[in-house]
Amino acid sequence: MRRTRGREGDARVLVVEDDPDLSRLMATHLASEGYDVARASEAAAALELVGAGCVDVVVLDLMLPRISGDGLLVRLREREGTRDLPVIVVSAKDAVWTRVDLLRLGADDYLTKPFDLDELTARIEALLRRSRSADDGPRVLRHGDLVLDPAARRARLADRDVPLTPAELTVLEVLMSAPGRVASKGALARAVGDAGEGAPCIAGTAGTTGVKTHVSHLRAKLRALDPDVEHIDTVWGLGYRMAPL
Repeated sequence: MRRTRGREGDARVLVVEDDPDLSRLMATHLASEGYDVARASEAAAALELVGAGCVDVVVLDLMLPRISGDGLLVRLREREGTRDLPVIVVSAKDAVWTRVDLLRLGADDYLTKPFDLDELTARIEALLRRSRSADDGPRVLRHGDLVLDPAARRARLADRDVPLTPAELTVLEVLMSAPGRVASKGALARAVGDAGEGAPCIAGTAGTTGVKTHVSHLRAKLRALDPDVEHIDTVWGLGYRMAPL
């Protein structure tokens, strides 16, 4: 995935479409608008990309092989880490009941084929604005006895302060924000760099090595306060996530 600056700020769009020409057309247009674009032609590949924690919005075709688009939508909404992931359905089906059913199933928007690519871009922008506006509100993140207040930059475990560095706090915030979702080492490296807590690195060796160090120190500090619980899982080949409770 190429890293650029989208209109909504480094947004990552996943295009799930089995028509290679249309998929390429959408991806090329969105990339020209500054978005970071990935493509998948079937549900399994899409779930892998989403699970890696590198997607901000999904453009989803309904007519996919094996698992249909609506089946993929159901799976996304069933998973804790992707329940709120913005999804735009694109389909040639234009019946009102089809649009209503998909919106009730969990789609955030519905665009009928053929459509104008500028309209697709505008709808993505609108979804990202709403999503990020909701994320801007004050919140406290919890994972069992572990509590993180991102605004106060403070973590507590079993009612005791956890002495974390700014970079460790950023890593923990990314993981706790989507507890069922895997965050890749590259995504964590970018988050630390974007927060000004380390050298920005686009999934490079230096950045991912730094993430491994941050996670190792973070685990050690959590174990010191709660030795019986492993809070962070390693998902080999993908990255890290909060351990299931």
